Amino acid sequence: MSAVELILVRHAHAEAEAASGKDLDRPLSTLGFSQAEKAAHWLAERQIRPARALTSHALRTMQTLTTVRSRMGDVEVVEEASIYEATPGDLLALIDKHRAYSPLMLVGHNPGLETLVTLLADGRSTDGRGMPTGSIARLRVKADAALEPGSAELIEFWWP
Repeated sequence: MSAVELILVRHAHAEAEAASGKDLDRPLSTLGFSQAEKAAHWLAERQIRPARALTSHALRTMQTLTTVRSRMGDVEVVEEASIYEATPGDLLALIDKHRAYSPLMLVGHNPGLETLVTLLADGRSTDGRGMPTGSIARLRVKADAALEPGSAELIEFWWP
């Protein structure tokens, strides 16, 4: 394998509150389902199909991934509670653990994702690029390169 491709997806727009009052239970809003459909279409147009998808256990990330997967067929999904409220360092460690799977998709949350994109692509951990809800960052890392600041090439960045 000459490179590892990472597909970082921020969950689509969610309702402000859940019936349970718990942040983890916030579902996608109508706008969020529309954003997730657009993301699924964008990925399908490019024939991007991850070898594995990692998602946090928050309802909004799982609903985003379910909608995106509807256009991809069978993709192995691993639920990782550590993605919720993860720091960029936490996400790097998780990606490193699963980097044998390429493309590797990770569906998660800000601010961790937007900081991770900036860290990997630009080598900075501040002044992130921003990742609106439903957005996707595709990055490429040399297969033998360590996951560290500035080690990735940003291939594409898309938002609905």
